[in-house]
Amino acid sequence: MAQDDSGSHRGHVPFLGLVEDAEKHFLAGRRDRPAELESAVRFFLEFLRGFESLDFDGPCVTVFGSARFPESHPYYELARQTGRALAEAGYVVMTGGGPGIMEAANRGAREGGGQSLGCNIRLPMEQEPNPYLDDFIELDYFFVRKVMLVKYSCAFVVMPGGFGTLDEAFEVLTLIQTRKLDSFPMVAMGNAFWGHLRDFIEKSLMVEGTIDAEDLDLIQPTDSIEEAIRIIRGSAPS
Repeated sequence: MAQDDSGSHRGHVPFLGLVEDAEKHFLAGRRDRPAELESAVRFFLEFLRGFESLDFDGPCVTVFGSARFPESHPYYELARQTGRALAEAGYVVMTGGGPGIMEAANRGAREGGGQSLGCNIRLPMEQEPNPYLDDFIELDYFFVRKVMLVKYSCAFVVMPGGFGTLDEAFEVLTLIQTRKLDSFPMVAMGNAFWGHLRDFIEKSLMVEGTIDAEDLDLIQPTDSIEEAIRIIRGSAPS
C-alpha cells in the first residue's frame, strides 16, 4: 500500500475498484445475486486490508468523539490532553481518524510520544484523515470501521459526540453486556455532557427493566483525566 513520508497510508483503491456510496447502494434493498456477491467480496477485502494494515505493538485504547469540535473548544483540549496522557501511560491511541475530537486525541498521543492510529471513513463530504496520524486506513463501510476500532483495543474512551459516537459507544456496551466482548473498561469523559443521557438510562431503561442495575457499571463517567487513566490501568490488560 502506498505511504507518505510519515508512514501513513494514503487512499487505497480497492481491488474491485472504487464505487461511490458503496454502503448506500448495498443497504438500498434486495439486489440480484451477482451484486450481493460482489458486495460480500468487497466486505471481505476491506476486512483483510484492515487486518493487514493495523500492525502494532502494545495495548491500544480507542477514543470515540465528534468530528465537529474546533481546536478552540474545551472538549478538543480535553481530548488532546487525554490522548497525551494515554500515550504517556504506554497506550497506543486509535480513533476514527477524522477531525475534531479524533484529531485532538491523535494530536495528544503524538505529543505524548505514543503511537497514533486512525480508521478513517470515506464520506460524501470527504472527511479527510487528520494530520496527526502515524498510520491510518481508509474504509468504505461503517460496520467494518467499527470492527477495527473495537477489535484491537483493550479500553475505550467516549468523548462528547453525536449520533456516530452514540452508535459506537452503545455497540461496545452491547457487546460487553452480551459477553461477545471481554469487560474492557469504558470511560465517558465530560459529566456535564453525558449527565442527561445517564439520567435517561437510569429513569427510563432501568425503571422499565430493559437493562439491569449492574449494566450502569459498564461505563464510568468522569471529568478527570487522571481518574480515566486509573480506571483503564486498573481494568485493561497490559
